[in-house]
Amino acid sequence: MAYIRNKKEELTGYQASGDFRPSVDLQCDFVMVYGIDDTMPDRIRQYREKGYVIHLMTGIAWGEYQDYLDGKWDGRKHWDEGQVERSGKDVIHNPTVPYMVPTVSFSEYLTERMKIAVDMGVEAIHVEEPEFWDRSGYSEAFKREYEIYYKEPWRPQHEDLDVQYKSARLKAYLYSRAIDRVSAALKEYAKVVYNRDLRFYVPTHSLLNYTQWKIMSPEAALINIPTVDGYIAQIWTGTSREANVYEGVYKERTFETAYLEYGVMQELVKGTGRRMWFLNDPIEDLPSYTWENYEYNYRKTAAASLLHPHIWHYEICPWPHRVFDGRYPRFQPNIAKKDETSYETDQSRPIPGSYSTLLSGMFQLFGDMEQKEFCFEGAGDSVGICMSDSGLFQRTFPDGIVNGRKLGDRFAMAKHKNTGNPVDEEAAEALMKEIREDESLLLDFIQSDAFPQFYGMSLPLLKYGLPVRPVQLDNVRRFAGYLDTLKVLILSYEYIKPEAPDINTAVLSWVMNGGTLLYIGDGSDPFHRIDSWWRKSGYENPARHLFRLAGMEEKPEDGVYPAGNGKIVVWNMVPAKICLSRELAQEYRYKVKDALESLGLSREFRNDLTLHRGPYIISAVMDESVTDEKKVWEGLFADLGENDYPVITHKEIGPDETALLFDFDTIREETFRVIGTSARVLDAQTDDGGFQLKLKTADKIRAYTRVRLPQKAAAALAVDEQGQHVPMEVNWDDASRTLLLCYDSHSEEVTVTGRWEN
Repeated sequence: MAYIRNKKEELTGYQASGDFRPSVDLQCDFVMVYGIDDTMPDRIRQYREKGYVIHLMTGIAWGEYQDYLDGKWDGRKHWDEGQVERSGKDVIHNPTVPYMVPTVSFSEYLTERMKIAVDMGVEAIHVEEPEFWDRSGYSEAFKREYEIYYKEPWRPQHEDLDVQYKSARLKAYLYSRAIDRVSAALKEYAKVVYNRDLRFYVPTHSLLNYTQWKIMSPEAALINIPTVDGYIAQIWTGTSREANVYEGVYKERTFETAYLEYGVMQELVKGTGRRMWFLNDPIEDLPSYTWENYEYNYRKTAAASLLHPHIWHYEICPWPHRVFDGRYPRFQPNIAKKDETSYETDQSRPIPGSYSTLLSGMFQLFGDMEQKEFCFEGAGDSVGICMSDSGLFQRTFPDGIVNGRKLGDRFAMAKHKNTGNPVDEEAAEALMKEIREDESLLLDFIQSDAFPQFYGMSLPLLKYGLPVRPVQLDNVRRFAGYLDTLKVLILSYEYIKPEAPDINTAVLSWVMNGGTLLYIGDGSDPFHRIDSWWRKSGYENPARHLFRLAGMEEKPEDGVYPAGNGKIVVWNMVPAKICLSRELAQEYRYKVKDALESLGLSREFRNDLTLHRGPYIISAVMDESVTDEKKVWEGLFADLGENDYPVITHKEIGPDETALLFDFDTIREETFRVIGTSARVLDAQTDDGGFQLKLKTADKIRAYTRVRLPQKAAAALAVDEQGQHVPMEVNWDDASRTLLLCYDSHSEEVTVTGRWEN
């Protein structure tokens, strides 16, 4: 039972830049001490003394690296290595910190700075967020890198499709190179000097989010770096609340977006043996929201992360100091200038006690997610939608492509960004109406943060209860049998491109062996015209090469075409248009439904995603779906979404709600088990006379533990580390044979001793 485990398992952890405090003694397994400043050694010592496994985390694209920029490190100033946009304006993380062009020199600097952490004995190093903004690419450092890499003079990316694509690809490569150099050097240093195996991880946003936000970064490309041991999927409210369009409505859809984000991230470890931690954040970077808003969205992202049963490691909280010691909402007057300074107002409040208890319970729950038995209600993950790193490279059209009236700031005015407000529904509705009625706006819509090409194909399925899986197209050439678990694959080259012809060969091989490929696209994407392998092979776009391989016409009409033991379904449609129309969304859904049923897989539309994961039930009921009916459970459960884990026999949730349940029916034969707890169970013992539990959690937590016992407990006493009595509430439930314990934590170990009823 993973509730009682060794911290060396590193199932849960968090990142922190501040000193240790009792308020952040969250009883996870490891702590990523953040930053490589002069305080790093002392902070490492503090957390190690408290029993945590110690990692180091620092930024690889930005950070407090003024000694490097100002020339104190090597005698040469490096401000020309900051990212610069077309206007000559610096691309900054905050007013004093630029985003970097990761030169060889910068990689050497980071390596030397991080050797101190290796000297301090950290188990692992994380370099987070390798980010090169699409709008950048005009600095002197990048010009040099372009000319070295391509062996041709630098040209402005806004002038040409080829240069735009090549510049974007280079940006991702430069961070691959930096990660490769830094990780290899530090691992060698640890091995040579200390004969120790150092692990190296990359915390990164999802490919979906980076594509939305137009940030170049190596994603699937990280798989090719042998010294990378795994990743943290940095997905949270701030990424998942990015508004998108479904059936003509532009709004935030945190659960659905998070589900897809976590889904594409797990593809980075499939078949590799590497580790993935899924991150959840109880708040987000913007401090202007209320605690109610933070909790609402946290429940969405947490449920979405738990609906991926192949991942069971979690970063439980970035920056716990700001969560458990902060007061919100806060006013941030200069956010447009990247100034993160914020101020308390009359509305600012500390974290509500109920929320801190909920979080403490979730932090422990995440440690028990390695469950061998799991299944989705209704259907498994038999449908995949292709993503690719190449989608990053074509998110911005150069000058002269978008000729109609540009949408400009219309999207920014209609969405939540940088405010504490949701999407402006009136402005969003007017914007969508204009796009539907004016075809000339379509290309500008395609390059917006709404990313309609992907969401047009994913949301209509997900909203109707199909656990669609984003798959890494690049992996079909890396791993034999990568697509074997899928029955239907959805592909469009209108927003991604196959980097080599063998990708089409691998996809077709899967089709010939019985798969069904639904290809959506009309060949209208301007990036089909780049200097590429398909153009050199005589094809106008890569889809035509695929169709020719399958023995089809290069420009097939809509329809179903046999290919070996499988088939290819062609729909000449721009994917972005699907998200604008309820009718097109429904037509699309039935194409997928028909494809599944032709394979003997019955699929009824439903408004929920529900996963049975060992004894746990994780469920989300979605709005904007086939029905507004509630999801109902009958049985014997503990409601893990409530702080005191009440034992219930009936549970129902409606649209836009989630549920976390413990199903007692799955543990009929078990006499002892922790059902739910907001304190870490350090030890548990039973004998003929009674039981003993050792519990610990952070300061100022109202802690609950529900535990199944072999006999009814008549009484229980609790003492702290000094042997002082701890007031504790004790309640027995006959139906579940469980005891509920409740006490107020002061970040000390508490020993609970109980005796059986005679």
